[in-house]
Amino acid sequence: MGNSLAHTVAAACDWLIGEQKADGHWVGPVASNASMEAEWCLALWYLGLEDHPLRPRLGKALLQMQREDGSWGTYWGAGNGDINATVEAYAALRSLGYPADTPALSKACAWILRMGGLRNVRVFTRYWLALIGEWPWEQTPNLPPEVIWFPDKFVFSIYNFAQWARATLVPLAILSARRPSRPLRPQDRLDALFPQGRAAFDYVLPKKDGVDLWSSFFRTTDRGLHWLQTKFLKRNTVREAAIRHMLEWIIRHQDADGGWGGIQPPWVYGLMALHGEDYQFHHPVMAKALAALDDPGWRQDRGDASWVQATNSPVWDTMLALMALHDASAEERYTPQMDKALDWLLARQVRVKGDWSIKLPDVEPGGWAFEYANDRYPDTDDTAVALIALSSCRNREEWKAKGVEAAINRGVTWLIAMQSSCGGWGAFDKDNNRSLLSKIPFCDFGEALDPPSVDVTAHVLEAFGLLGVPRNTPALQRGLAYIRAEQEASGAWFGRWGVNYLYGTGAVLPALAAIGEDMTQPYITRACDWLIAHQQENGGWGESCASYMDISSIGRGTTTPSQTAWALMGLIAANRAQDHAAIARGCRYLIDRQESDGSWTEEEFTGTGFPGYGVGQTIKLDDPAVAKRLQQGAELSRAFMLRYDLYRQFFPLMALSRAARIMPVGG
Repeated sequence: MGNSLAHTVAAACDWLIGEQKADGHWVGPVASNASMEAEWCLALWYLGLEDHPLRPRLGKALLQMQREDGSWGTYWGAGNGDINATVEAYAALRSLGYPADTPALSKACAWILRMGGLRNVRVFTRYWLALIGEWPWEQTPNLPPEVIWFPDKFVFSIYNFAQWARATLVPLAILSARRPSRPLRPQDRLDALFPQGRAAFDYVLPKKDGVDLWSSFFRTTDRGLHWLQTKFLKRNTVREAAIRHMLEWIIRHQDADGGWGGIQPPWVYGLMALHGEDYQFHHPVMAKALAALDDPGWRQDRGDASWVQATNSPVWDTMLALMALHDASAEERYTPQMDKALDWLLARQVRVKGDWSIKLPDVEPGGWAFEYANDRYPDTDDTAVALIALSSCRNREEWKAKGVEAAINRGVTWLIAMQSSCGGWGAFDKDNNRSLLSKIPFCDFGEALDPPSVDVTAHVLEAFGLLGVPRNTPALQRGLAYIRAEQEASGAWFGRWGVNYLYGTGAVLPALAAIGEDMTQPYITRACDWLIAHQQENGGWGESCASYMDISSIGRGTTTPSQTAWALMGLIAANRAQDHAAIARGCRYLIDRQESDGSWTEEEFTGTGFPGYGVGQTIKLDDPAVAKRLQQGAELSRAFMLRYDLYRQFFPLMALSRAARIMPVGG
């Protein structure tokens, strides 16, 4: 390796510094799936903004994303398309006036019908079809606004739903209660998707295989709620009061940049819910929400097409960039740039209470959020990685004067308070694991819960280790016990927020080394052996998103720079002599694939929004009925996958820099 490795690291640093924004932060595009563009296109139609200049640009983006078979997929390279994204994209293009016999739409329609048609679409897609007059509201899951009054300790309190589900549920409950629609123009209706006619179509939500008594109970309850709404609740005084309370909640939770919750669903549904309650476009809340569609932090323009991201990742990207540059010992060469980034990061610590404080009212804020503006929802993962990034400067006098130690202490205190009773950490809330919630009809879209995960817990422990938190601290010991209990029989760990076992295992091993764990223990040996067994012939590692449903894909897939780096960082942390040859081959893979400008290329999705299990954590894929029960296969129709553009740079730079410290020159 020798000079070749050093040259690769230097070039990677140069490229990364070149991507830094003027104020010191980094941010890369976040790719997801066509539902984002389709839903915004439909939302603007519903709002009466059919002439909004963004709509045709979204249509162009949809056409660029269509697969050869006529479908749209959940992630790049998926073996099959996704019925939900395809129906939503088809509807959006029809709303733009594309004729049904346009080749792209003809292919999409044929694919949809081959896949069983509209009968198989998820709950969210049914809501969208209802909003444009293509689906009866009575055949969508009912979300009574009165849930806003449920006490915090009641299982169905909104604060027992995951952050993303909660922020989405509130505006959707208003829409569900009002049952509004703005039908498409007669010539643009989706008649082709009802080949036997609408009167003959069965709109009832299909039953999942293997449902239990609770699921059946909730389906019956849903029918009862629809009956009550039709007969008594449409303009009931109590209902009107609940809706007013929900509107206040929405307005109170709006982010500084105009969105809600740092993600697309509450933003788009919030706009439509407020519009239906006679909030005019010039109202400050509405104006700010609509203006965010022109914000480059959310919107990506390329040629005549536009994409609106599902989220944005500046805080996450900035802390990972700092970690990578610190690993590369780049402080001396790039002191001004790194100091500016540290300043930007330090200023982003959230000092106000958010929804997490409902369960922890006496805890001082101290976390970091993921996005530009999301003070209501700091998360433990960002907080842990922020602490890792800040640990590199805590002993410098100029940073002591800026209060870095106080910021670190606030972050550590907040993280300890956020630890769940099982010893692990969830992303946004403590003990967010009421599995009963995942059985209600509304929750078929992905994950309704945010229970602890191994990868987040590993990042917290790594931060504690690097900051010198004593090994006998109860929170650290409980976190370690949780990680050990979650190890799979294979030796690997599940990846909740990254794809998949490569991410989980690659996160755990550096954390164990950071807290001083004996890296020769048998359970760590099993993890390293699993990584070695999954190295591919070209020296790299890769794991497909399909691994969340297909056992044969676990640890297998097209090799990628980011996943190769995760595996390398795990092996480097263990630093077994017998693994050095494999580490050298992995480094060679990265060195040989670096572009001339110092970057790496990666089209594959290696980030996970949620795997579509409903429960927010790993499940047993060896159950032959699991696909029918979840109503998804390796195409991940109930999942949400992501590609963070800068992962291709951060992690290879980290891995190569760490390898340089353990490998002999020329090794």
